[in-house]
Amino acid sequence: MSRITQTFLRLQEQHKKALIPFITSGDPSPELTAPLMHAMVKAGADVIELGVPFSDPMADGPAIQRSSERAIKQGVGLRQVLGYVAEFRKTDDSSPVVLMGYANPIEHMGYEAFAKTARASGVDGVLVVDYPPDEGGDLFRHLSEQQLDPIFLLAPTSSDARIATVAKLARGYIYYVSLKGVTGAANIDLAEVMARLPRIKALTKLPIGVGFGIRDAATAKSIASIADAVVIGSRIIQEIEQSNAANVLTNVGALLSEFRLAMDSLGT
Repeated sequence: MSRITQTFLRLQEQHKKALIPFITSGDPSPELTAPLMHAMVKAGADVIELGVPFSDPMADGPAIQRSSERAIKQGVGLRQVLGYVAEFRKTDDSSPVVLMGYANPIEHMGYEAFAKTARASGVDGVLVVDYPPDEGGDLFRHLSEQQLDPIFLLAPTSSDARIATVAKLARGYIYYVSLKGVTGAANIDLAEVMARLPRIKALTKLPIGVGFGIRDAATAKSIASIADAVVIGSRIIQEIEQSNAANVLTNVGALLSEFRLAMDSLGT
């Protein structure tokens, strides 16, 4: 049983929902990536989505694009990202880590080499934005051999057939993209999310996380009332941009604590 599955089972027993923050590896600096991961866990993160910097992140809005540019300028690529996970694992062997990125860096390394190195580094799941479930068979086979969970995206435009395909192949959880656009593009449409999630849950027993457009604690609480997990990305990147090396850990931790407190208040 993967760390991701164990985490969701534990949260279910505690009647809590998962908080899944996203940061881009190497932003604001390579040496702060592992400390940021630890700070987020301390603030209440249940799963960490660790972005792999890429020069053409087509699903990401301006904030995350800028974070990738900053990381790339500092020489951060896929191998460095895997090194940050290994560093994190030296003192945290329980918090799940999901790599989120694009196909090109993985193809450059090679599917088998990537899967083996990711497993050895302590990665738990992999979300490749531009690998739909019907086109990444070789990669998914290597991930399965290394007991890594393939995470897939679903969108408001996903058909029942696509939902069923994802439900068959996915492990860990499914990431529902709440917007018909890029990250950070607009405020989330709660009514639409509430209407769509039952359709997905009818076809899978996997936890459903919702992301894109969640910018404040109140919205996170609303999403947590209907989903199994809340994914926060652009808002954290913006906090990093507005911080400096001396206060970024404190600021990001304080922001995540607000989300955690709001989500946990559902049970009170």
